[in-house]
Amino acid sequence: MIRILHSFCLVALIAFSVNAPAQSRKSTDTYYQTSEVQPLMAQYEADRGSLNRFYLILNSPERRERFKKNCQDYLKQLQQLDFDKMKTGSKVDYILFKRQLDNEIRILDQEATEYTAIYKYVSFGDPIYQLEKLRRRGTTLNSEELAGKLMAVRNLLQTASNNLSKEGLMDMPLSIRAEGTVRGLQTALKSVYDFYYGYDPKFTRWIPTPYKSLDSLLSVYANLIKSKGNKSTLQKEDASGIVGNPIGKDELIRQLKYEMIPYTPDELIDIANKEFAWCDAEMLKASREMGFGDNWKAALEKVKNSYVPEGEQPEMIMGLYNQSVDFLKKNDLVTIPPLAEETWRMNMMSARQQLVSPFFLGGETLLVSYPTFGMDSAARMMSMRGNNPHFSRATVHHELIAGHHLQGFMNNRFKSYRHYNTPFWTEGWSLYWEFILWDMKFPRSPEDRVGMLFWRMHRCARIIFSLNYHLGNWLPQQCIDFLVDRVGHERANAEGEVRRSFTGGYGPLYQLAYMTGAFQFYALKKEVVDKGKMSYKQFHDAILRENNMPVEMVRAIITNQPLTRDFKTSWRFYAK
Repeated sequence: MIRILHSFCLVALIAFSVNAPAQSRKSTDTYYQTSEVQPLMAQYEADRGSLNRFYLILNSPERRERFKKNCQDYLKQLQQLDFDKMKTGSKVDYILFKRQLDNEIRILDQEATEYTAIYKYVSFGDPIYQLEKLRRRGTTLNSEELAGKLMAVRNLLQTASNNLSKEGLMDMPLSIRAEGTVRGLQTALKSVYDFYYGYDPKFTRWIPTPYKSLDSLLSVYANLIKSKGNKSTLQKEDASGIVGNPIGKDELIRQLKYEMIPYTPDELIDIANKEFAWCDAEMLKASREMGFGDNWKAALEKVKNSYVPEGEQPEMIMGLYNQSVDFLKKNDLVTIPPLAEETWRMNMMSARQQLVSPFFLGGETLLVSYPTFGMDSAARMMSMRGNNPHFSRATVHHELIAGHHLQGFMNNRFKSYRHYNTPFWTEGWSLYWEFILWDMKFPRSPEDRVGMLFWRMHRCARIIFSLNYHLGNWLPQQCIDFLVDRVGHERANAEGEVRRSFTGGYGPLYQLAYMTGAFQFYALKKEVVDKGKMSYKQFHDAILRENNMPVEMVRAIITNQPLTRDFKTSWRFYAK
């Protein structure tokens, strides 16, 4: 009962309303924290979790077919809902949930196509799949017969290994799929062994030797398949030593459409160059004020050399954080819950992590990037110069409040069922604040403006180098040189940035999402705040209370856009 009352009071305290045409958001609104589609989405998440825990063997045909059936079943249930009678927020959930299901089916179909292409390399594993299926329900096995079957599988595997060693290279995606399938067979075999060994006396006597022999050969075979991957189908190696996976123009366009970005890669590069030209002009203004004339790199050098001594960076960042939050409060820009201010944490970043994340990172935990043991003198100096106060002042709000920390805080408390995570919302929102604070004269000096412009140029560069890389126009070393020459990065930091972009587990669109998403939020601000329909605070609070999703869908909710079941992206949000 106490828990129910607490939840009711929380909703009542945070309820708010906005001016037309935005939808009303009151604590009495049935869909304030949910939607007509949410129950189906919640059930899907639970069902998917159950299936994921039961069908453990990745790449197995059984798992793939069961997951596809689950998606198809939920598509049918979703289509039975009365879309036309829904509120805009519920229509958004319908569109995005359908998008998710369609995409999961697409991924499973791609997996099936690749599995068919590699089947000749992994067909020996069919008996292992059947054995694992029997294990799930505790079937008593004929251990003496099983020992013979395992040795037969081993012989088939040895033949497959001998044949593969004589073949040439295979496309890297197929090599990755084949290796993953073999590792999955190892997992299946281990689950059987761990289940029966020590509990079934006959199994314990007969099976250890053939199991260990087969498992060992599976490891060797997986490594052999991995070595057969043709890296040249991904990217040529260059002096950087960084090898990623450029996806090509067609896949870039497909992914952009999925993220509801109706621009081509070439158009986005043009936009980034236009923004770069604006940054160049502003950087020259700041350079002249600092007494360096048009030599903006000399002005940037002075800013880099404003670093604080080792050991003093955390306190410096804390001071910048206080300035940022005070500015947000003074201008009444966004609601900042006291608990959000109270509970963010600070930790130091390791030397190893700084190789791929040379600048401080944020969220609920702020990770401070600064010299530590294990770094040589050159690396220590680059770390300090790249994290100087003017650079850090430009991004402290990006990482904490009203950026990533406040995003996560609110996502956990408002419409948390919306698992539509997209970097265009996550990173775009945080960078949008750099736009707003620039407009509101947050930088106090030309040095501060240089710091903010450095990062804005960096975001332009991310669009240009990441798209050129994935289009096959540039190699990683060209990307590094571009960051050094065009933005003014320290070379080690530029290398870390490029390594992070192409080998750090980020999607191909992640780096371009920062500025592209910021443009979307900024365009929506012009449409709503600049026209007097909402205050800054109402606008920003409304965004945070709808949770993470493609920004075009945020726009649909806030401006009550008409939507159809077969919605297609069309919002041309950039204007300069």
